[in-house]
Amino acid sequence: MANTFKNKLTTSIDTSPVAVYTTPSATTSTVIGVNVANIITSNISVSVQIVDSSTATTAYLVKDALITPGSSAVLVGGDQKVVLEPNDAIQVTSSALNSADVIVSVLEIS
Repeated sequence: MANTFKNKLTTSIDTSPVAVYTTPSATTSTVIGVNVANIITSNISVSVQIVDSSTATTAYLVKDALITPGSSAVLVGGDQKVVLEPNDAIQVTSSALNSADVIVSVLEIS
């Protein structure tokens, strides 16, 4: 088994869900960090969802988290981890256009 640490960067998140990370097939991922930064001059709220590809179920990790201008929110990190199976995804939505940058850090096990 190969273990690989990876970062996935996504900029200018919008009001439609954006898949910021999808686990490759034949791989399991441990999400060790999700950081969302507000890049505009007004408050935004962000939602992060996990999409389970095997059941087509989508569930909120966080819904409408408030992020003030110039700050960020660590939505996964520290003691909290999330396990994703092959083809599962993380989606992020913001309350404003082009308002958030996202960094997802994972350990891929293949």
